[in-house]
Amino acid sequence: MSTKKNNPSALNEKAGISPPEIISSNAIQQIKESRKKQPSSQELIDGILAGNITALSRAITLIESTNSNHLTKANEVINGCLPHANQSIRIGITGVPGVGKSTFIEAFGKYLTSLGKKVAVLAVDPSSTISHGSILGDKTRMEELVKDKNAFIRPSASGETLGGVARKTRETITLCEAYGFDVILIETVGVGQSETAVHSMVDFFLLLKIAGAGDELQGIKRGIMEMADAIVINKADGDYIKKAQLTKVEFNRALHLFPPKKSGWIPTTATCSALTQEGIDGVWQTILDYLELVHSNHYFVEKRKEQNQFWMIETIDEQLKTHFYNQPNIIQLLESTKKAVQNNEISPFAAAQTLLDSYFKK
Repeated sequence: MSTKKNNPSALNEKAGISPPEIISSNAIQQIKESRKKQPSSQELIDGILAGNITALSRAITLIESTNSNHLTKANEVINGCLPHANQSIRIGITGVPGVGKSTFIEAFGKYLTSLGKKVAVLAVDPSSTISHGSILGDKTRMEELVKDKNAFIRPSASGETLGGVARKTRETITLCEAYGFDVILIETVGVGQSETAVHSMVDFFLLLKIAGAGDELQGIKRGIMEMADAIVINKADGDYIKKAQLTKVEFNRALHLFPPKKSGWIPTTATCSALTQEGIDGVWQTILDYLELVHSNHYFVEKRKEQNQFWMIETIDEQLKTHFYNQPNIIQLLESTKKAVQNNEISPFAAAQTLLDSYFKK
């Protein structure tokens, strides 16, 4: 007869250990009441300026809310933080899915915090077109950076506007700057119009690429190449070092085909490995060189002014669209008009004009 004992599973409750006492009903009620209590706009502003990360998170949630009742309060918080903003460096980071954006951002963010910088990462997760949900897993992928006391990672769902980086992301930048972050990193979804939106709210636009993904020149898209201030070939490690160097040469040649930038900056190419941290310091030095140039020729300030104007117009457009679709007479008329268009009883353009006429006559 065998005397070997089976190893007990860690999932089983050990004998002699009693479950903890249930928390009193009074304590439960107090917790519920505390969660229900909503801080005022001034309390959120004071908390952000005092370096309270909870206040910052709650204010960002308020901005992201689609509840129309939250809009006034959100605007009050933004206006209260605005005088304390505009002191950071805003960096947009884009690249196709699989290029290693999250790994690069973690390595880059850790490097910046090692220099004494306070870093905020605004990561946009793509929303499902079917369930409309998002995984919001960037904190999981950046497991080292998320534990850094000088870093803040905020994943947000892309939603349905401008690739997920519309007004809410632009205003979140203001809150993060008021909090005291030195560097704001904005990660795009990597598809659609998100690159254009990010470019209109950052100081430096970084395009990540990888080697060995097919004909490199076939992968060059004129629009995004013209927006990029630097192209970095990521994953330049192991067997891919030589391929990365060749890819760098190809992109460097391609950049000479584009017209000069208004900033006077000549876009650069480089290689790096987020895995081994090789080349990360060089990326930061490139950004510093760019900032030195645009500050000296005053382009930095002019670009910020243009961006503020752009987002004012974008916000007007967004609010008008929202107001239009929330009008009771439009909601009622829209369904019947859709059916008429589907049945070819009226042209889409005439139907649109009918709806607009109804909107302006209300």
